[in-house]
Amino acid sequence: MKPSRFTEEQIIGVLKEHQAGLSATELCRKHGISDATFYKWRSKYGGMEVSEAKRLKQLEDENAKLKKLLAESMMDVSTLREMLGKNF
Repeated sequence: MKPSRFTEEQIIGVLKEHQAGLSATELCRKHGISDATFYKWRSKYGGMEVSEAKRLKQLEDENAKLKKLLAESMMDVSTLREMLGKNF
């Protein structure tokens, strides 16, 4: 996945500007983002503080590592079952 040009702090700052009364179109033009990006950010980070966003990122990273470990474990089990099936 392509890394974002914006940090969580910057994203939350943009969303707070929107809450302060600036329109989405003005914000998108000011920060050089598309409308779709703005609304995606709003759905993901809306109402969050910076510390909560950092915690979310940490949990997403941990979840990705666990999914990778599970996939590797399932691959090992599958390989062992195939080998046992051929021997008997």
